Amino acid sequence: MRSLTTAILLGLCVVAGMQPVVADSCQTVYVFVALADNEHQGIIPVPPKLGNGDDPGNNLYWGAAYGMKTFLRRDPDWKLVSATKDVRPDTVLERCVFSHVRLPLQVIAYAYKGERIGETIKDFLGCVAGRTKPDTLLLKDSTAAAGECVYPPDLVAYIGHDGLMDFNLKVEGLGTDSSGRQTIILACMSRQFFGQHLAALRADAILWTTGLMAPEAYTLEAAIVSWAEGKNREEIRTRAAEAYDHYQHCGVKAAKRLLVSGY
Repeated sequence: MRSLTTAILLGLCVVAGMQPVVADSCQTVYVFVALADNEHQGIIPVPPKLGNGDDPGNNLYWGAAYGMKTFLRRDPDWKLVSATKDVRPDTVLERCVFSHVRLPLQVIAYAYKGERIGETIKDFLGCVAGRTKPDTLLLKDSTAAAGECVYPPDLVAYIGHDGLMDFNLKVEGLGTDSSGRQTIILACMSRQFFGQHLAALRADAILWTTGLMAPEAYTLEAAIVSWAEGKNREEIRTRAAEAYDHYQHCGVKAAKRLLVSGY
């Protein structure tokens, strides 16, 4: 069984166009993206083209310049392996699989309709708990033979509006996950609003926020690359803060006050 898993991991590295570093170290990150939605979310309105939660191609958090799909697709360190539309037509509008060209690292990102932000957060937490698989198409992908390398993920991330500011989600019934799955939540004041939910799941919060923020892809990219390189929490936080400052021009100290690790 171990030899089969090793072959699968080596295959993923070859598909990504990189030399296998250590086959067993191939890591998978799931990213749940709630598309920005002026109409259905309590956000400060953005231009209509960016805030249409039914249009991932132009959405602030997906198809715009610093959106998840566009940012990684334009980054020479990443390769878009596949893009699948209408994974769940009423909920998940697109799924993209990216592989890093230097590291044995894969990102599987899901674009959820903006009005389905509640379901996005529930699916994110369910994935953290190790019991919610966003789709079954991964089992059919050439990039994920038998699905053995892609689920459960090594790291689960959420990007978008902090929907828990607008609605309540009961902590009871979430269950627990003794594996302590690692998470990143890039949303406004995510430590305050997601804290009790992650604690109930015994999750390991490696990066989340203390205040208002722009949850764009550059911060996540810097964090997950640093994480995949085996950096410690402070190094991950610093790398993410530097990326946030680079695009937001807020100062690294301010960015480090915003981006924190642990409870």
